[in-house]
Amino acid sequence: MNNYDAIVIGAGHNGLVTAAYLAKSGLSTVVLERSATPGGCAATEELWPGYHVDTGAHSFTGIDQRVLSDLQLSSGELEILSPDPVLVSPQHGRRTLTLHHEPAKSAQSIQPFSDRDAARWPEFLEAMSLATRVLEVLYETLPPRLAKANKGDLWELARLAIRLGRVGRQDALELMRLIPMTVEELLDEWFESDALKGTLATSGITGICQGPMASGTAYLLLHSLVGGGGVVRHRSQLRGGMRALGTALQQAAVRFGAEVRLSSPVSSIRIKERCATGVSLESGEDLEARVVVSSIDPAQTFLRLIDPTELNPEFVRAVKNIKYRGVCAKVHLALDDAPVFGRGEENGTQSAVLQGASIIIAPSIEYLERAYDDAKYGESSKAPYVDAVVTTALDPSLAPEGNHILSAVVQYAPFKLKTGNWDESRRTVLRDSVIDTLSTYAPNLRDAIVHCHVLTPADLADQFALTEGNIYQGEMTLDQIFMMRPAPGWGRYQTPVEGLYLCGASAHPGGGLTARPGMAAARAVLSHSTKNR
Repeated sequence: MNNYDAIVIGAGHNGLVTAAYLAKSGLSTVVLERSATPGGCAATEELWPGYHVDTGAHSFTGIDQRVLSDLQLSSGELEILSPDPVLVSPQHGRRTLTLHHEPAKSAQSIQPFSDRDAARWPEFLEAMSLATRVLEVLYETLPPRLAKANKGDLWELARLAIRLGRVGRQDALELMRLIPMTVEELLDEWFESDALKGTLATSGITGICQGPMASGTAYLLLHSLVGGGGVVRHRSQLRGGMRALGTALQQAAVRFGAEVRLSSPVSSIRIKERCATGVSLESGEDLEARVVVSSIDPAQTFLRLIDPTELNPEFVRAVKNIKYRGVCAKVHLALDDAPVFGRGEENGTQSAVLQGASIIIAPSIEYLERAYDDAKYGESSKAPYVDAVVTTALDPSLAPEGNHILSAVVQYAPFKLKTGNWDESRRTVLRDSVIDTLSTYAPNLRDAIVHCHVLTPADLADQFALTEGNIYQGEMTLDQIFMMRPAPGWGRYQTPVEGLYLCGASAHPGGGLTARPGMAAARAVLSHSTKNR
């Protein structure tokens, strides 16, 4: 039987980051991954000969710069490609809304929709920047343990108060005001243009089964801005596809001494006297360790890999009550011609698309709410919100010469349907609704399609081990953030099983390719290990 200091379950980006930090600190560490490739949702597959498609995430956004520095990830390992403009939002019968890195350029694009909104744009960015500075302090802090707090916890709360005071008491109070708001309320305070409000509101609803008129969606918009350098809807992609992230993180973990074992699915976490002692693999092999860190979600960690009788019934109930409610699907199109959105070269839209800008189909907040109405009653949206990108614009090597790949995140497509399941007929309906929606703004798209690939929420659940297909390992709603993530009382990476930790997106501060949960979980493991020596 092999013995390690730490076993990490799952070679997604958070799992690999945790493993790299632990190995760097001298712990003998092994990562166990069921797939044949590292990276988890940062996946690139050759779906058709010569077409390399980002089947999971297709944007590289918000990764904590400390991770890149600490793990010594060079530009040679991760070549980050960033477009400018960052997005285009085609509108019915009007010029396209375009947002840039530079506020002045964005304001110039906003002006045809509203002089008032254009004038307020820089002020809005400054206000959101101040709020996200406070949020970033919360993200860098171990969530407080309010129940059964000890002197150490009270000292942590005092230090948090000091840090919040340094970024500004008024800004902290403003964040508290913004967090419970609907994204509609937040944007109505600032703007009047339907086009601008619809485009911005998408950041408040992506990945959750709620519409823009739901409380707490303003928080999700703020969450999306953390680490974005003050750029709204900031996106980048990686040369060679998103798989480059998993490859680079695997190399970093190995460089620091970790072992990464692919095609090694875990069948169970071994527990003795309420302490984690190791894992068993589906191959029949057993591994021992004094620490087990799971990067997969709580439902799979505690309800599949552990016998629930080993856990407190109240904790099991809390895990079962975690909301997932996946509503995202993905549609990938191989094209033999570049799609022409908006009025093409007349207003620079085509140039932006061919520079890798996100293509956002969300003409108004009302449009998004109507799209949500379908999901609310267990149906996929007839006119969905679409977040697409032509990945070959920044990296032509992903497709045969002269051809393109359009990758789209689609919402709302509920994991749980009112009747039936995600069979082939439902898949076809979803595909057609996306192509119809995109073709409204890019009339040449339909004739350019040579291949089409659809991942329903059920497919995402199976392919990426995401319960109910939720891209955040649990919805990012007000009752499932900070000290309540993943469940009330367990927001500090530790679990009721001694020596078992969580390090994935289900842990604070939540989803996205930030690597913050992985980094913070490693610190929690190392801190706890030091105290127990």
